[in-house]
Amino acid sequence: MSRVGKAPIALPQGVSITVSPENLVTVKGPKGVLTQAVDSDIIVEQEEGNLLVKRPSEQKRHKALHGLYRALLNNMVVGVTEGYKLQQELVGVGYRATNTGNTLDLVLGYSHHYVFELPKEITVTTTAEKGKNPTIILESIDKQLIGQVAAKIRSLRTPEPYKGKGIKFVGEILRRKAGKSASKK
Repeated sequence: MSRVGKAPIALPQGVSITVSPENLVTVKGPKGVLTQAVDSDIIVEQEEGNLLVKRPSEQKRHKALHGLYRALLNNMVVGVTEGYKLQQELVGVGYRATNTGNTLDLVLGYSHHYVFELPKEITVTTTAEKGKNPTIILESIDKQLIGQVAAKIRSLRTPEPYKGKGIKFVGEILRRKAGKSASKK
């Protein structure tokens, strides 16, 4: 029994959903339009301002897809109404981030710059205040895409456990290690 799949998706004012015969769900909202192909076995219905996702049987595959597509459709509804925002900070001496349009230029302590071209669906801003770590702010309506791009940026310099240097999410707690200690004689 999928608890996630059974929950109805509340549709806010200004959000319209269309389901094509090929099970292609299109969500239109104030921030944009998103589409998602849904498995042909899963049933998507709209009732009284709610979106319901139903499964045809109790097969293990149908149970797995039931919760998956309900979560994906809910992420789409939240995306077109509120949008998603991720913040990453660069921890390390000399680490910098600048952007021109959708091109992100990163200086991460290597001998070269990383120039990262972002998809057009994502908007990026960078901040560098004195006394604080440089911050990269990503905004988009597509949760899956923004998460994938943030993970790619983080993979350029993952935080290390000794000094904590690297690219980390704002508010993320890193597990630190003590390092070597001098031997006592």
